[in-house]
Amino acid sequence: MVYKRKSWQEKLADKKGLPKVLRLQKNFPCYNAVHRMGAEIGDDVVLVNPSEIVNLMKQVPKGKLITLIEICKTIAKNHHVQACCSLTTGIFIMIAANAEKEAKNQGKTLDIPYWRTLKADGSLNEKYPGGAQAQKKILEQEGFTVQKKGKKFFVKDFEKYIEEVKQ
Repeated sequence: MVYKRKSWQEKLADKKGLPKVLRLQKNFPCYNAVHRMGAEIGDDVVLVNPSEIVNLMKQVPKGKLITLIEICKTIAKNHHVQACCSLTTGIFIMIAANAEKEAKNQGKTLDIPYWRTLKADGSLNEKYPGGAQAQKKILEQEGFTVQKKGKKFFVKDFEKYIEEVKQ
């Protein structure tokens, strides 16, 4: 049997069994991140399908930004839980970016402005197609000022550009 590697667009498909609400435990891979967002052991945490994340990413217009934190907060609020798993959310954000690039290479578009989604600390995402340098170039074309701090790139005053999204 020959194994065919899934395309990014196939990986972006919704998963059976999601969304799923779990009680936060200390051994969860996303424990530290969701704990920093205010969730405690025993609180409900939701794992969602990629489509929920993509829908939020698509709402961010030119001139605005969003971070993983805003996406997680919106998803948690929509599911009436304390937190959203930031690890799976981050993975689905990266998959969405690569699926958009893959579609573009095929002469299509999924209309996902992934470059407007920053990491939780406001830094650019090196896992996006072309890395942080490619994201920096697109953001600068949209009028944002990108600065390098250490090894990372950040949008200057990114907090001023955060878009409030709704599901």
